[in-house]
Amino acid sequence: MRRRTAGTLLALAGLWGCGAAGAARRGATVLFASGADLQSINPLVGQHPLARQVQKFALLTTLARYDSTMTPRPYLARAWQWSPDRRELTLHLHGGVRWHDGALTTARDVAWTLDAARDSVTGYPRWNDVAPIAAVRAPDESTVVLRFGEAQRGFPDVLTDLAILPAHLLDSVPHARLREAAWNARPIGNGPFRFVTHEPHRRWVFVANPDFPAALGGPPRLQRFIVVVVDEPTAKLAALVAGELDFAGITAAHTAYVRRDPDLAVLDYPMILPYGLVFNTRRTPFDDPKVRLAAALAIDRREIVDGYAFGFASIADGPVPPLLPQYLSVPRLPTAPDSSRALLAGRRPRFEMLSVGSGEGALEQMLQARLAAVGFDVSIRLLELSAFNDRVYGPRHDFQAAVMSLPGDPGLGYLQPMGDLTGIPVPRDPTAAQRLFAERLPVAWLYHARGVNGMNRRVQGVTMDLRGELGTLSRWWIAP
Repeated sequence: MRRRTAGTLLALAGLWGCGAAGAARRGATVLFASGADLQSINPLVGQHPLARQVQKFALLTTLARYDSTMTPRPYLARAWQWSPDRRELTLHLHGGVRWHDGALTTARDVAWTLDAARDSVTGYPRWNDVAPIAAVRAPDESTVVLRFGEAQRGFPDVLTDLAILPAHLLDSVPHARLREAAWNARPIGNGPFRFVTHEPHRRWVFVANPDFPAALGGPPRLQRFIVVVVDEPTAKLAALVAGELDFAGITAAHTAYVRRDPDLAVLDYPMILPYGLVFNTRRTPFDDPKVRLAAALAIDRREIVDGYAFGFASIADGPVPPLLPQYLSVPRLPTAPDSSRALLAGRRPRFEMLSVGSGEGALEQMLQARLAAVGFDVSIRLLELSAFNDRVYGPRHDFQAAVMSLPGDPGLGYLQPMGDLTGIPVPRDPTAAQRLFAERLPVAWLYHARGVNGMNRRVQGVTMDLRGELGTLSRWWIAP
C-alpha cells in the first residue's frame, strides 16, 4: 500500500518525503485528510462537516464557542446579556479583530451574516435555526441586538456554529447568488489561520495568522494547516502509516493495525452523527408506512454495530444520541424478519439505495442482504459526494432511499430539516420531533457513530470531542 501511494499525496500536498523523517521535515505543518473536497468554504451555503469546522476553527470566527463541557463561551462576542423576557439578546463584540485584508470586524459584519442566513433564498443549511430571529440591529460598531419572536430557553446553538463573514466583501452579492461569490474561491477571513490556496479535489492550504488577537486565543502554534483530499480509505491508511499524513479518519477495522505503530495513535471520540436509511416518502414504495416498518424490522442493527463498526458505535433508536440531555427514550424496534414478511404480504418492493462511496459498500451490502431476505428487491448505487448531495438534498429529491449520516448539533437544529429530506414535516420541538420519528418512521435508524482518527504522535495538544476534530486546532503544536 505504501508503494501505491508514495509520491501521490506528496504531489497533492506539495511537501516532503515519506516516513518518520518526512513527517519531521514538515516541521510545524500539519496534513489532515478529508475524504472529499470541502465543497464550499462559505458557511452560508455549504454543509460538509469538515468544512464547517475549518470555517469556525481556522478561517473565521463565531460569536461564541463551546468549551470542553459544551458550555457556550465568549469568542468574537466578548459578552452578552438577555432582556428580562428573554426575547432580546445583546452581544458586545471584541474590538481590534481584523479581517485578513486589514479591515476591522464590526457589528455590521455580524448583522449582514445573520440577515443573509435568515433570507430563505440564500439556502443556509440551518435556516430553521435562525428563523426565530425576528430582527437584527447594529446600534454601533461593537454591539449587535437580536430580537426573537418568542422567549428563548438558552443561548442559541447556531451562534456557536455560523461563522461571521466580511460584509464589505460580500454585501454586493445578491443572497441568491452567494454560492457563486468570488469570495468562495479566495476567501478573506478573520480567524487564526489565513487562506493561501485551494486546488479543487486536491488540497486547501492555510497559514498561521500572526495578528490574531490574544483576547481570542492569540496566533496558532502551527505554521501551516493543510487539508488533503484523499477519497480512498486504503490510500488514507497507507499515507498515514507512511508518514505522509498527520491525521486520517480510519475504519474501525483498521484501529488495531494503526495502534501497533509506535509513531501513531488512535483517537476515538463521541459525535452527534446518527446513521440511517432515509426514506423518501414522496415516492414508492416508501410512501406506504407498512413498507417503511417492514424495512426497519428487517435490519439487524447489532450486526451492523459489531460487524461493520467494530463496536465504535451504538445502536440508534432515534436521531438523538443518549449522551445529550434532550434525548427521548422510545421503544426499540426489534429485528423481526417474520413480522417484516407479514407486513409485505407477498409484495416485493423494488428500490434503489443511494450512498456515498467508491469502494465495496460493506454497510450497504449488509442492508441489501437483510432486506432481500424478507422480500425487498434492492439495488445499490454508490455516488461521489456532490452527486449524492444533488440527488438527495436537491429540489427534486431524486431518490427512494439513501444510507447516510446526518451531522448533528447540540441544539438539535438538524432534526427539523429532515422533514424536507423525507417529505414528512418535523416539528420544531425536539421531544415532539423524536416521537414523530418513532411513530412514522421516515428513517430506519441504524447507529450512532463514534469518530475514529489515526494521528501521528508528533502532533500534540489535540482533543477531539463533540465539538469535532478541529475544536482545539489553534492550540495544536509539534513535539520537538
